[in-house]
Amino acid sequence: MAASSKIASIACASLHGVDAFKVSLEVDFARSGMPGFAIVGLAEGAVREARDRVGSALRSCGFGLPPGRITVNLAPADRKKGGSAFDLPLAVGLLCASGTLPPDAANGFFLAGELSLSGELRPVPGMLPMAILAKELGAAGIFVPRANAREASVVDGLAVFAVDALSQVAAHLLGRDALSPQPPFCAETFQGAAAFSGLDFQDVKGQHLAKQAIEVAAAGGHNILFLGPPGSGKTMLARRIPSVLPALSFDEALEVTKIYSVAGRLKGDSGLIEERPFRAPHHTISHYGLVGGGAFPKPGEISLAHRGVLFLDEFLEFPKQTLEVLRQPLEHGEITISRAAASLTYPADFMLVAAMNPCPCGYSGDATRPCVCAPGQVQRYRSRLSGPMLDRIDMHVVVPAVPYDELSARRPGRSSAEMAKGVQAARKIQRERYSGGKCRLNADLSGKALDEFCALDREGHGFLGDAMRSLNLSARSYARILRISRTIADLRESPSISKEHIAQAIAFRALDRGRQ
Repeated sequence: MAASSKIASIACASLHGVDAFKVSLEVDFARSGMPGFAIVGLAEGAVREARDRVGSALRSCGFGLPPGRITVNLAPADRKKGGSAFDLPLAVGLLCASGTLPPDAANGFFLAGELSLSGELRPVPGMLPMAILAKELGAAGIFVPRANAREASVVDGLAVFAVDALSQVAAHLLGRDALSPQPPFCAETFQGAAAFSGLDFQDVKGQHLAKQAIEVAAAGGHNILFLGPPGSGKTMLARRIPSVLPALSFDEALEVTKIYSVAGRLKGDSGLIEERPFRAPHHTISHYGLVGGGAFPKPGEISLAHRGVLFLDEFLEFPKQTLEVLRQPLEHGEITISRAAASLTYPADFMLVAAMNPCPCGYSGDATRPCVCAPGQVQRYRSRLSGPMLDRIDMHVVVPAVPYDELSARRPGRSSAEMAKGVQAARKIQRERYSGGKCRLNADLSGKALDEFCALDREGHGFLGDAMRSLNLSARSYARILRISRTIADLRESPSISKEHIAQAIAFRALDRGRQ
């Protein structure tokens, strides 16, 4: 019995959140007994279906398997495995166990890829974290579909073999037609793209206060809410914010690319994502679509906006339950999705930009057009935004309608390039200040770091104390004001926070004044 059975083991990987864990795909090919095919080890639907795809792919490539009882084990057996990336390792495992390939032909290599019925390889999501895992475990190389090759080659020091068909892998492992590794990606030459779709703030007429607030928000990584009537330019302002943000660093680009890789959203043969994400989901989105999860868990919009901007237009048209799920990510920079079977954590460190009308008709407080809403309607409308959620938004800025004189003026507004210079200078100050610590930007300050880097003199303490009492502000609002004040001081290259910085920070929290 022992002599009629062969076992092969192939190294591959499965996804958990935005990371991968190693899976040993073990194939037992027994010539004796009733023919059969069983896959064990908590394999989900797409993995169980692999036996049919792989069987057809093997026949199409001219590999005939002798009859036998096949048992495939995915170890560790106590963790769920999903996706179609197991097709290629399963096919190679069957060839090794059946004797077509030497039993140890794939030793030291990782394999991942989906097979078509004709034996061609198709791309799979999550290739970047799989390649990172292979490098960490000291693999000699990884075989991937050609469409995933640039993504995998981002991992320095790992030989990546781009494959078009199963027959190419077999020929390489037999030593007949060796494949050449992909050219490695050079991290030292990476330069993220700072520009965004050609949008520029110089196209925005008026709105000088809003632009100033955007510069502060971009410099410190602060969340911002625009409040104003329809047509005042809230969306126009928001869509230009990425044009003043610094370019992605290599490490940030790697974080973002991992998320998009797992979500299956990398376009074409993309390597690293170079631009900061800008996500603008419609207000009909479900809270699963926003934070992630589902029957087959995927990152949501807040994770796809990681290290970038999440723009929620018509903010109060989002269901209240959907808005409330943002509270944890805004506080901690990540989202944990807990289910009975597993708990997944996705990164979600984004800059929230929201825009809303002041009332259902949109003209409450407008100087040129009367509001037709009853007081009760306005109150019900604004109650969709809870106090705890509002406290987590650093800046609330009124965006009034632009007068005709400013709209018709031919002089250009302040450009994105000018604003970006101030943002980059302020961020450089923050990098140097927080070097070696947990904070990246002023928006991250909390606890002892807040006390250390946002210390006030006696005049500042007195002024802020009076404002806290008169506006009935919460402790969270107090921390937000200090962080914004620190950013305003950095933009003005001031080592200390003055009364004027605090006053401007309070002015950027318009809805605090409306809660008296």
